[in-house]
Amino acid sequence: MEYCNCFESPWPADELLMKYQYISDFFIALAYFSIPLELIYFVKKSAVFPYRWVLVQFGAFIVLCGATHLINLWTFTMHTRTVAIVMTTAKILTAVVSCATALMLVHIIPDLLSVKTRELFLKNKAAELDREMGLIRTQEETGRHVRMLTHEIRSTLDRHTILKTTLVELGRTLGLEECALWMPTRTGLELHLSYTLRHQNPVGLTVPIQLPVINQVFNTSRAVKISPNSPVARLRPAGRYMPGEVVAVRVPLLHLSNFQIHDWPELSTKRYALMVLMLPSDSARQWHVHELELVEVVADQVAVALSHAAILEESMRARDLLMEQNVALDLARREAETAVRARNDFLAVMNHEMRTPIHAIIALSSLLQETELTPEQRLMVETILKSSNLLATLINDVLDLSRLEDGSLQLETGTFNLHSLFREVLNLIKPIASVKKLYVTLTLSPDLIEHAVGDENRLMQVLLNVVGNAIKFTKEGGISICAFVAKSDSLRDPRAPDFFPIPSDNHFYLRVEVKDTGSGINPQDIPKIFMKFVQSQPLATKNPGGTGLGLAICKRFVNLMEGHIWIESEGLGRGSTATFIVKLGIPAHSNDSKLPFLLKVPGNQIKLNFSGLKVVVMDDNSVGRMVTKGLLVHLGCDVFAVASGDECVRAVTSEHKVVFLDVSMAAVDSFEVAIRIREKFSKRSDRPIIVALTGNTDRTIKENCRKVGMDGVILKPVSVDKMRSVVSDLLEHGYLVESQ
Repeated sequence: MEYCNCFESPWPADELLMKYQYISDFFIALAYFSIPLELIYFVKKSAVFPYRWVLVQFGAFIVLCGATHLINLWTFTMHTRTVAIVMTTAKILTAVVSCATALMLVHIIPDLLSVKTRELFLKNKAAELDREMGLIRTQEETGRHVRMLTHEIRSTLDRHTILKTTLVELGRTLGLEECALWMPTRTGLELHLSYTLRHQNPVGLTVPIQLPVINQVFNTSRAVKISPNSPVARLRPAGRYMPGEVVAVRVPLLHLSNFQIHDWPELSTKRYALMVLMLPSDSARQWHVHELELVEVVADQVAVALSHAAILEESMRARDLLMEQNVALDLARREAETAVRARNDFLAVMNHEMRTPIHAIIALSSLLQETELTPEQRLMVETILKSSNLLATLINDVLDLSRLEDGSLQLETGTFNLHSLFREVLNLIKPIASVKKLYVTLTLSPDLIEHAVGDENRLMQVLLNVVGNAIKFTKEGGISICAFVAKSDSLRDPRAPDFFPIPSDNHFYLRVEVKDTGSGINPQDIPKIFMKFVQSQPLATKNPGGTGLGLAICKRFVNLMEGHIWIESEGLGRGSTATFIVKLGIPAHSNDSKLPFLLKVPGNQIKLNFSGLKVVVMDDNSVGRMVTKGLLVHLGCDVFAVASGDECVRAVTSEHKVVFLDVSMAAVDSFEVAIRIREKFSKRSDRPIIVALTGNTDRTIKENCRKVGMDGVILKPVSVDKMRSVVSDLLEHGYLVESQ
């Protein structure tokens, strides 16, 4: 039997075709598995895509298809060549299409996201912007109300106006039925109703501050809703209505620990006022967040405004108090100045008036001393002179101290011989020391320059006071005076922290040490030594004489000369050492021996007679006129005494050598007489020497005397020796080198 060959005989698969199928199945499976991953990414990113489950099912289907192709990799069988070509072609096409789809989705997904997702995104954004715009409008409205309220509040600094304006503006802005402010009482234990909006309740109601609702509000800075039935919210009369919502907020008060403002309490701890706001009754209206924020902001603004008002009120009260104090101080200053002027005028008058009789006593006593006296009479006259000189010294001390304290005393600096000053002091002190049988030594350092610039008279006064004080309290032994230039390392003294000497080429510091072997000083009394009217008690009892002004004046003079003075003593009976340092200038030619100065010689060593010297004395006081004339007559002068200026001008001739003019407090007449005398004699050689005789120590008197052409000033009292020295100086120089 013959068989029909209907099918082609099996043909073994070509190895190349099998390889192509295998690779195609692999890529198809890879594409199927990648597409679900891309869909999952799309679903995750597209939060608004509505068909998520469809995409999930589609992804599962693709995964299954890919799995079938993956399984095919292991289920290859022998096929005919035609079938193998068809399967290969189909798989290649499937692989190409699958890969193209997978690649296409990569580009399509962003486009899909940008279409539907953007639309929904914009809708969501629009809704969000609407909400934000509503919030912004609300905030702007709140801010506008806050600015309006702040402007109204800050337009005044009166606290009552601030609080009333706040309630009115809040009521108008928020449409409130009632608004009230509770303020703390002085005790801080209660709140009292101080202000209301509608005035429906009497102001002055009080509630305890420890109420739970009040503590709840005070414990937070936010506005708190409270029950309409709470004690602080019962602001309306009882009735049948549905009360509106009520909120309360605290208002911080200024920390007032140092002052008290009228009827406000003095606050030493943090305290608050309570503001209560009530919506209209029988309304469904509720408090909104922006309204609560507005209330909170206004409460803070009120607190700031109240603090400013409190500060303003306190500052105004402080200003008024300060003005009252300034007025009182100005009145006290004027009274003090008046008192100082009165004191100075009194001292000036007393100085002049006391010097006039002392002048008579000393002058007449000195005249009497030069007559023939019994020993007993001479002792009496010497006692009168000693007491009179002591009184004159006391007057000088009181006047100097007064001028030092009010600052009117100024140093009169000039060039003088420093060595001669010490020798003159020694000559003045030796006679006094010899009476007590005390030795006095003077040691001048070789490096101490001869001439210096300073106030010679005040330096001599200090030196005489210190040395005289040492002699006064020394009974045996002696006093040694040592003067030298202070070295820079010895200038600073821990006892005087305010003394700051500054070395310079134009000046030097003179150091003077006065040692005595006297009774010494108790160390605890040393700080009191330089106080006025104070003496060491043991010394004061043993030496009742003295006023305690000498060293006090010395200290002030030394301070005026930019120096320092102190006293050292090891105790009673062991002596003491007084040391002072003063600042003196160095003249341009310190070694020039031709510098003009008058060598002063003690009066008791001058024995001159001025017989025939014609002198005119003008003094309106008969006693003073008689005394001055007596002194000059005793010296041998031919004296013509007058009582008025006209008589003096008529009496003066070219034969008169000296004219003594008494200068009183007013001094106008004496100055006029001096001017008229100068005008009367055109030639200098014909004009007599004009000398002022005064009891006034005022510096302006001396300056005015020089301005009107007087040739010198003599300060009362005047003894015979002093007058002799003055006349001698006048005849030798034609003028007084310095005031006598």
